[in-house]
Amino acid sequence: MKPDIKKSINDSIIVKQRLLSDRELLDKISNLAEVCVASLRRDGKVIFAGNGGSFADAQHLSAELTSRFMFDREPLSSIVLGANSSAISAIGNDYGYTEVFSRELRGIGRANDIFIPISTSGNSENILNAISVAKSMRIQTVGMTGNMGGKMSSLSDCIVVPAQDTARIQECHILIGHIICEFIEHLYFKT
Repeated sequence: MKPDIKKSINDSIIVKQRLLSDRELLDKISNLAEVCVASLRRDGKVIFAGNGGSFADAQHLSAELTSRFMFDREPLSSIVLGANSSAISAIGNDYGYTEVFSRELRGIGRANDIFIPISTSGNSENILNAISVAKSMRIQTVGMTGNMGGKMSSLSDCIVVPAQDTARIQECHILIGHIICEFIEHLYFKT
């Protein structure tokens, strides 16, 4: 049986309509951008983390900040945990995969940073461990998740995409991430 292309597009639109009509979620997106700008102005950095497709999203969003998004400007301080494959394999081998992000965060994180973990389920153990480390280091954390937040929502502030399907959640995460990057650029450089 062939996939129904129109249904997939319509399902994506439905989730985005839910985002669009949820004032609280829109406020959380705006607030996250403001927190990122405040961190950057205090000489902090925006730190992302994620697994699989969420790792790709984390890399994508970090690159939008360090390169450029909507206009040419100075780079902004951002990094994605897990991008150093030697560190990931060493930490995974020596401490286990559940520690790959938390150990790296302990090494590079500072209290004036902002940590944005991304997990579609909200239950990825290595992400949850990193959130716990961020809390212990007093690094403000705002996660992006779906599936009603999972365990992540009890550990940190979260932007919870109102969907259960991984593909629809990830589509919204990149939309939200692009909105945040656009707001950061505008707030940091235009005001």
